[in-house]
Formats: sequence, structure tokens, C-alpha cells
Amino acid sequence: MDLSPTIAIHLAAAASATVIGPVALWARLAGLQRPRLHRAFGYAWVTLMLFTAVSALFIRDFRLPNLGGYTPIHLLVPITFAGLFGAFWALREGNIRLHRRSMLGTYIGGNLIAGAFTLVPGRYLGNLLWNSLGLL
Repeated sequence: MDLSPTIAIHLAAAASATVIGPVALWARLAGLQRPRLHRAFGYAWVTLMLFTAVSALFIRDFRLPNLGGYTPIHLLVPITFAGLFGAFWALREGNIRLHRRSMLGTYIGGNLIAGAFTLVPGRYLGNLLWNSLGLL
């Protein structure tokens, strides 16, 4: 699989979200309250995650185990949408604890776990990494 414009958008959004997500989480730690920073980085992170999830729908791989070009990693797309929706619903209801848990879970699942799956040999980043290390 080559670096198509869709994959480039997906990769840029996902990498950016992975980097700025901890800033949004850090800005609302118990002893450290920075609401403007939290809101600015939080909205930026949500926007990047929406770009990441939507662009993932247009990335299909028929070489890996798939169903119509969608591989098991694509299951994280509806999970990401559900997590973001749940976080904003909790915020609207005033349930800050659920909002925090939803956002943290979405970051862990949508960025860290999905990011780990991209390093599997046979995926674009996996091949790039393992080839550069001389292991493939």
C-alpha cells in the first residue's frame, strides 16, 4: 500500500491527535486547572479524531484479512465515534466524571491501541518501520 492522499491525511491527523491529546488531558488534572488550554486542545483533538475516523473509512486493504476491504482495525472507527459522542453527551448532562473517562478511553483506544496496530507488518507504517530497521 502506497502513501495516498487519504492515508497522508489520516496519518497526519492521527499523529497530531496522539501528540496533543495528552495536553488536553493534562490541562484538567486534579491539582492543575487550565480550562482554556483544556478546551482549546480538547476541541482540536476532537476535530483531529473526527478527521482520523472519517478518513479511515476510505482506507481499505484487500491484502490483510478483511470484509469488503475493511480490516479488524476498522472496528475502532465506530468505537471512536461512540466515545466522542458519549463524552459530549456526558458533558451536556453535567457528568464530568463520565466525560473524563470517555475521553481518556477514546484516546487510549483511538490513538494508542490503534497506533500500535498500525505497526503490524503488512500495514503501511509497519512496513515502513520494519523495513527501515532491516527486519523485513
